[in-house]
Amino acid sequence: MSDVTQASHGRPMHHPLHSALAGVRGWWERRHGHAPPPKDTDARPPLAEGRQAGPSETVAPVVTGATLMWRMRTTVKDEPGSLAALCTALAELRVDILSLQTHPLAEGTVDEFLLRAHEELSATEIGHAVSESGGTGTWIERGDAHDLVDAPTRILGLATRTALDAAELPLALRQLLGRCTIRSLPATAPGSGRAQKGVPVEGVLEDTVMRLRAPEGGVITVERPYLPFTPTEFARARALVELDARLGPRIPRSQDVLTLPEGNDIMVRRADVGDLRAAKAMHERCSARTLTMRYHGPVGDADRYLKHLLSPRFGRTLAVQTASGRLVGLGHLLWDGDETEIALLVEDEWQRRGIGGELLRRLVEMAAETGCENVYVVTQASNTGMVAAMRGLELPLDYQIEEGTLVITARLSEAGVPEAGISEAVEGRRRVG
Repeated sequence: MSDVTQASHGRPMHHPLHSALAGVRGWWERRHGHAPPPKDTDARPPLAEGRQAGPSETVAPVVTGATLMWRMRTTVKDEPGSLAALCTALAELRVDILSLQTHPLAEGTVDEFLLRAHEELSATEIGHAVSESGGTGTWIERGDAHDLVDAPTRILGLATRTALDAAELPLALRQLLGRCTIRSLPATAPGSGRAQKGVPVEGVLEDTVMRLRAPEGGVITVERPYLPFTPTEFARARALVELDARLGPRIPRSQDVLTLPEGNDIMVRRADVGDLRAAKAMHERCSARTLTMRYHGPVGDADRYLKHLLSPRFGRTLAVQTASGRLVGLGHLLWDGDETEIALLVEDEWQRRGIGGELLRRLVEMAAETGCENVYVVTQASNTGMVAAMRGLELPLDYQIEEGTLVITARLSEAGVPEAGISEAVEGRRRVG
């Protein structure tokens, strides 16, 4: 649960939950909700009708042999010969059409191409030829080998991932729809219990924004700058959400047994709302100082946010459990709009045994798997344990402090982070120290 909700000069800005400012309930009400980080949200705008793509609208080419791949969308009139004219124009440039999908509209048709062209041919030249042949609203970006997978195969793969893990739904939607920003809003505001505005069961499509009814009654908002969603894309996204709703809550049941320096064995596994009672019991065993360090607000409100935090809709949670089944630690990876937050809580009796550092490393690995470029933690400047754990990652770190609250951001994109997480079971035992 972060109290970093706004940005200042491109960096996260602390939104303190102290008595001098708004209470913790107001903060949750203003929060946008969590969503997975996009790999890239600066999609180039479509070319205006009759306008060529400028140099700034192309990406530095990545050559495969002597050719490049391009993904292109354009709208053509729904009349005989319109698509043929466009294909003829591409053929004259010796552009090979590797795949084509059509998205019928009320007026016209959106055609989505995967193209292969000589490396000397630029997006500007392709865009000009498409415009001259009657294409409008043309949008071009670099493609790669992953785009060669045909649409039905790709969609079946995304459905399989979603079926195995409810936390995969936001990530699957992004891969289905391309560059976009996804936010999840719960049905009730965490901490207040007040209902929030929902959407019809069938969802809402508004140009570059679609809103879908989340399985728990909340709202999933998907926004894609510059490139309107088609009814076909809306139907696919809605079908994926419906599949998730029918399958109900689920998480991978893999677990890893770790050995602490003193010889005790603990288990690290994925957690969800089924761990709510055990998490509340852990809260009761934690000191007021530990809870304040974690939640940055009134200790009495800590339990109010657990159901939200444990929901796979808003991120992923790892639990640390003793051999007797007692929950002694929680680590959250939370989607915060276009950013990603990590938060840790370890019961007092189990602190300073390497558990927090182990959770932190695993959550960073999970963030890297999603394509996240940065992760941040919010703590107090006096929390030397968290500061040391972040430094132990050996990643580039940025620090921002305001009124005693410290925000530490780790830049994953500037260092190699191993792509292995708790989602893959680790056989045998591993020492933590």
